Amino acid sequence: MTSDAVSLLAVCHFPPAGTAVDLAVSGGPDSVGLLLLAIDAGLAVTVHHVDHHLRAASGQDARFVEDLAKTLEVAVVVHDVEVAPGPNLEARARAHRRGALPPGVMTGHTMDDLAETVLLNLLRGAGVDGLSPMVGDPTKPLRAVRRYDLHAYVAGRGIEARHDETNDSPAFWRNRVRHELVPLANDIAGRDVVPIIARQAGLVYDERRWLDELAALDGRPLDEVDCRELHAWPRARLRRWLRERLRDGNEAHPPSAAEVERVIRVVDGDATAAELTGGRRVSRRHQFLRLG
Repeated sequence: MTSDAVSLLAVCHFPPAGTAVDLAVSGGPDSVGLLLLAIDAGLAVTVHHVDHHLRAASGQDARFVEDLAKTLEVAVVVHDVEVAPGPNLEARARAHRRGALPPGVMTGHTMDDLAETVLLNLLRGAGVDGLSPMVGDPTKPLRAVRRYDLHAYVAGRGIEARHDETNDSPAFWRNRVRHELVPLANDIAGRDVVPIIARQAGLVYDERRWLDELAALDGRPLDEVDCRELHAWPRARLRRWLRERLRDGNEAHPPSAAEVERVIRVVDGDATAAELTGGRRVSRRHQFLRLG
């Protein structure tokens, strides 16, 4: 094992050697670095590649991943996904990719991706969850690895990873954050802001876990707590409590921050009802909330 691999593995969050893991490998340097490090960590690897057929070179990417997996003597599965053209293409392609990949699949997101996601979510108006992405996430084992170190490690292994030209397009927010906003922030701060943002995300994550624990202490259902009591709670506690009780049983994600705020208006008596996704509605009757 090279010295580069040893230093990178020291900050990775991989499970113990011998653990069977699924890896999402696009063929780019981040995911190739994930694959190489997972092998160096002694994991039993299965590679998964999703071919959206959205780029002319997507077939070449699939063949590259298959050949690389064969060279490294690991199992590989290529998932063919058809994404119809139209609006929200990036979001729909991401949804199709998640649907094709197995649960718990690991991805090659680095500390730089974490910082970029914090900034993106900040621009979108996210709450504490959006400001602490990837922290504590076992599917993001490279979240403490810098992108340039990972790329140097891949190049040092003599592998020329694939390049996705869409990562250069200013049509996507993330690319502008990566190529414009982060360099500007570095210039303003006079230093590298990525580890600073990542450290802040870790602090927010700790606060978020504490709020979740506070919310879990009161396990009463939504319709058994008087709104006058809810109104007296600290807002941070109320938000976390409502988020858990307003989860749609058919959805993996909790309600949005905007939905929670609409329900808080019902708690405060400033609105008679609030509409939620999935055709659901929260109303107030005799000082108690009703979800229908």
